[in-house]
Amino acid sequence: MLDKIIDIDGDDSATGIKNVTFNEPIFQGHFPGSPVFPGVLIIEGMAQTAGAIVIAAEREKGSSHLVYMLTIDKSKFRKPAIPGDKLEYHIKKIRRRKNVGRFYARAMVGDTLIAEAEVGAMIIEQE
Repeated sequence: MLDKIIDIDGDDSATGIKNVTFNEPIFQGHFPGSPVFPGVLIIEGMAQTAGAIVIAAEREKGSSHLVYMLTIDKSKFRKPAIPGDKLEYHIKKIRRRKNVGRFYARAMVGDTLIAEAEVGAMIIEQE
């Protein structure tokens, strides 16, 4: 649910992009005649962008990690995303303790906030 990462600032923040296109299979059933990008996929894009922060920061240290979503808190959906929208996921680290990270996530279309949440993640070192 993420097309690309356009900015990463160490292990502090990142911006990801998702171009919502009409030809995505999800729009065949969600909702016919009035397509809306599902909120759960917006949350997944937030989580993937947060995971990219962790993976990039750990790669700089020379280690490899997996990142699993643990929690979604304080989520709010303010406006729908529709085909043609360019979703920007703006992620900021709240804190990280050992193998658990917490991130504040915003989904924007242009200057409009369409969704926000706090995402928790578990970081597992690969051997």
